[in-house]
Amino acid sequence: MKLNNLAGRVGGWAAANPKDAIFGWIAFVAIAVALGAHFGTKPMPQRESTTGESARADQILSRVGLRPPIEEAVLVQITRLHTPTVELYKAVRDATDKLQSIDDVRKLRSPLDPRNPNLIAWDLRSALITFRVRGNPDQAAKRMEPILTTVAKVQKRHPKVYVAEFGKASSDHALEKSIGKDFKRAEISTVPLTIAILLIAFGAMVAAGLPVLLAFSGVLATLGLAGLASHIFPMAGDAKSVILLVGMAVGIDYSLFYIRREREERARGYSRREALLRTSATSGHTVLISGLTVLIAMSGMFCSGSEIFTSFAVGTMIMVAVAILGSVTVLPAMLSMLGDRVNKGRIRFLHRGRATTGEAPIWTYVLDRVLRRPALSAALAASVLLALSLPALNLHTQFPGFSDLPSSLGFAKTHDRIQTAFGDVQYVGEQTPAVVAVHAKNIKDQRVHDAIAALQRVAVATGQMSEPTNVRIDSRKRVAAVSIQLKGDGNDTASKRALETLRTRVIPATVGKIPGVTADVTGATAATVDFNHTMTRHMPLVFGFALVLVFILLLVTFRSIVVPIKAVVLNLLSVSAAYGVLVLVFQHRWAEGIIGFRSNGAIVSWLPMFLFVILFGISMDYHVFILTRIRELVDGGMDTEAAVAEGIKKSASVVTSAASVMVGVFAIFATLNVLEMKQMGIGLGTAILLDATVIRAVLLPATMKLLGDWNWYFPSWLEWIPRVRTEREPPLASEAPVLDPA
Repeated sequence: MKLNNLAGRVGGWAAANPKDAIFGWIAFVAIAVALGAHFGTKPMPQRESTTGESARADQILSRVGLRPPIEEAVLVQITRLHTPTVELYKAVRDATDKLQSIDDVRKLRSPLDPRNPNLIAWDLRSALITFRVRGNPDQAAKRMEPILTTVAKVQKRHPKVYVAEFGKASSDHALEKSIGKDFKRAEISTVPLTIAILLIAFGAMVAAGLPVLLAFSGVLATLGLAGLASHIFPMAGDAKSVILLVGMAVGIDYSLFYIRREREERARGYSRREALLRTSATSGHTVLISGLTVLIAMSGMFCSGSEIFTSFAVGTMIMVAVAILGSVTVLPAMLSMLGDRVNKGRIRFLHRGRATTGEAPIWTYVLDRVLRRPALSAALAASVLLALSLPALNLHTQFPGFSDLPSSLGFAKTHDRIQTAFGDVQYVGEQTPAVVAVHAKNIKDQRVHDAIAALQRVAVATGQMSEPTNVRIDSRKRVAAVSIQLKGDGNDTASKRALETLRTRVIPATVGKIPGVTADVTGATAATVDFNHTMTRHMPLVFGFALVLVFILLLVTFRSIVVPIKAVVLNLLSVSAAYGVLVLVFQHRWAEGIIGFRSNGAIVSWLPMFLFVILFGISMDYHVFILTRIRELVDGGMDTEAAVAEGIKKSASVVTSAASVMVGVFAIFATLNVLEMKQMGIGLGTAILLDATVIRAVLLPATMKLLGDWNWYFPSWLEWIPRVRTEREPPLASEAPVLDPA
């Protein structure tokens, strides 16, 4: 057999040299894991996660060592009605004495000091001890264990009062632990769930285990390679979860496409070798095209203007490339070595009929009715997707704040207690202030000094900002960090209006008047506003980049101008419907008790762009897989309507199985504690479910039936585009099945 495409040639080599391919893959995974463990993973510093003006301010302050210090608060509270106040005093004194003895505790403020009346609640039943954490703010969470242990011991010694800590470092410490546990739980839950779904798909233990083994080994290799890459592109906090999610999804998808096609070829009577070669040249080629579409979609994140998305892009692109490599090399090698033993561990009631037609009865039933009334079916499906998309018009984004901590964590409860006890009074650790980075040749110059003092006065006089204000100057007297409290909770309208006033009115009227002086604002509120602004400006670029390149790839692959246009429209419909579902679930309160979260009326800022990229890439897998089968039948002489019916019926069970795996994996992420992981799981799961059912089983066949031969319209002025063959050249010497003598 002479194969004309890359996948066919690689798959043919792997099938002929299975030991080389398998041991090569094992060595690749082992080396990647070892290198990742040796060099470690470089996390993304906080200053690199911001964008725009806040990023400039963070870089200036970081360069001169003036980044805002990490501040913490310990709440001591009487919780029982008849507990005497003296118990509160004893616990405060104990906690103060023990905390002062810890090296990493700096500038402790006690409520027992008459100079700190704001640290005692109006009812005298709650008190706060505040302090700063020594050292680099990015490393503060790693130094919290001794401090938290000390506070816990104070609580044990004073059981009649509530003693607990809250602040950015302590909450980050708790979140890191929680995310680590969640990640392990997701790993543990993903494998058995995936195997269960694949057992239903294949009806045999070995066939079900192969995709999971390949996908999971690919994830391990990717985590190692991503760790290496993090020394060039620092890794964002959620990147590992994203790699696991994408890796299990695409890795199992590609294996499903491959194994089911090999089974079909065997069922048609071809020998093991012949079936593998045909599968490599067809499904292997489909995997390459699908993988390229996903890589193109992922690469759009480089245009986002955010280091967070650069980190996601690097991790997910490595993962997809590893999944492609494994699918076209080690998978055919394993199938070649196993032969018919791939069907070992058969489950009779599941295995029966799996390797014959490949058709799913339920989708055959649905498809027959869709093709009978294509216009009505298309109208109904489009109406459902548009209705789900409408809420997306009110989509609101923000970075999660303290109030969005998982309710299962004790720190969230402490945050709520402090808010209840102290009301609107600003306390250390509750909200990071706005910080103005003032840069001048000489901060001590009288004009600059007076302008900074005016900045503080005018800001407070607006009524949108409040005391305390604070000024810190670097050792070279060139940068001043001016901290100003914004009214509101940091994410609400009041805080955003205060930030706008600071930037557009207060700064221009004070330090902005002095020639040669620059002033940039950072802080939690500024970071959210700037990030949202960056996303708004870069979203069209990311969308356009992915859409145009995928359009070109599909145009070249299928030599049709209608196919890529329709693919883009259908995928945009599934993404917009996912946005709408996210708004319905997370910007309202009705689902809080169902999936365990607290609504902040917003979607995490990075999620809309990330969802588009991931969903667009993954849903194109299905589209390319189905369209390749249909085009293969059309090229074989079948008319379009019959090819649509047979191609989708043949593909439906594979798409359903792949979608079920992904929806199951994404559903696991929806159960995790962190809000953004829940939102990502719900968004991805919903979109994949809609894509595999409403779009692929209804809207796609209905529109293809309505368009008929126009599906393959290719303008004559595009004939210069090179042809990409999907099978082999020349064809097999004999197309008749060759029964395996074994």
